[in-house]
Amino acid sequence: MKFTEGYWCRSKSFEHHYASQAFDVEEMENGMRVYAPFNVIKDKGDTLNLGMLTIEFTSVNDGVIGVRIYHHVETKKDKRFIIEHKPENVNVEINDKEAILTSGDVKVRVNRESFSYSFEANGKVLTSSGFRGLGYYEQFLTTPSMLPGDNYMTDNKRAYIQNELEIAVGECIYGFGERFSAFVKNGQQLETWNEDGGTSSPVAYKAIPFYMTNKGYGILVDHSDNVSFEVGSEKVERVGFSVEGEELRYFLVYGPTPEQIVKNYTNLTGRPTLPPAWSFGLWLTTSFTTSYDEKTVSSMIGGMAERDVPLHVFSYDCCWMREFNWCDFVWDERVFPDPKAMLERQKANGLKICCWINPYISGRSAIFNEAMEKGYLLMRADGRGPRQMDTWQAGMAIVDFTNPDAYAWYQGHIKKLIA
Repeated sequence: MKFTEGYWCRSKSFEHHYASQAFDVEEMENGMRVYAPFNVIKDKGDTLNLGMLTIEFTSVNDGVIGVRIYHHVETKKDKRFIIEHKPENVNVEINDKEAILTSGDVKVRVNRESFSYSFEANGKVLTSSGFRGLGYYEQFLTTPSMLPGDNYMTDNKRAYIQNELEIAVGECIYGFGERFSAFVKNGQQLETWNEDGGTSSPVAYKAIPFYMTNKGYGILVDHSDNVSFEVGSEKVERVGFSVEGEELRYFLVYGPTPEQIVKNYTNLTGRPTLPPAWSFGLWLTTSFTTSYDEKTVSSMIGGMAERDVPLHVFSYDCCWMREFNWCDFVWDERVFPDPKAMLERQKANGLKICCWINPYISGRSAIFNEAMEKGYLLMRADGRGPRQMDTWQAGMAIVDFTNPDAYAWYQGHIKKLIA
């Protein structure tokens, strides 16, 4: 999200507040806490009617520094990522000019006079946050007043916190999960919003709020809701990331090599179980072929064998089911009269089989009424029935997987399909 309209022009949609001074610094468990008011404090009178950001730097794991920035306390907590905390021994030095946290190979250096901070490793600066690099923004939906009226002392606003980190000349930014844009992300505006937008869309199926650079570090923003990134797109020499709310959290992950960055990142977030060897083989799919039958599939598989191309998995895309019936888990018998025998023949040749499914039920599907009557579908907010759409299939509704009975029911249908 952009909070400026050009480098020096602030957007008039927001009230802008910037951390301006490391007024006070104190040591805390595994790190240090910095109190950064929105103006430079010269005497006690300057502290009146003035906001402040609090920044906590902590050792989290090998090569990982955690950063927590907050304005006001929020009791409603968002869903947090599961993070492996194994803090290293830290050393904190505080004087009138600067505060330094050392954790393993990484240092955090806070300039107390002209507010800024940098992350350093092995005597070199990895990145830093400088002039107006840490901001708190308020967007008032109604203007609050101390006079009588509907807007008396209201707090009807949206608040955002944004941190900007410097990028050097020649520094390239990579990552953010599945993306369909250029591999080097410099110059792009990115949202970590998972949506069925298609492969020519700025939204993606597997967005991740993590990026890494060719300068030896990565950044994981610790928010499961949307994170908005400006990758040299608001200010060409900075990566900015912002979230809505009163708190922003992120981790700096040191490398210095790309391999070590990924190792330290996955050591922090967890590593998946290694999939079976066949899953790394070649997959072939009907993809967007909307009219296919057993003969079509056989010709595709046979064509690979004729060309001596090893094939490990064949994937049946959505049209293995009857139109207007997705997802009822039932093969379209008009084109697949005996799917059991067909699959047995394919598996006898060593193929693994994948069938496309989705967590929605078409309004025409034979199992729609069953799901609706048992309360297994997401409901409209007004309580008038299931939330139906015509997005992929007419009248489709989404299975409510927060209901244990609903996902057990869904599992039952999948078990039948697997059998």
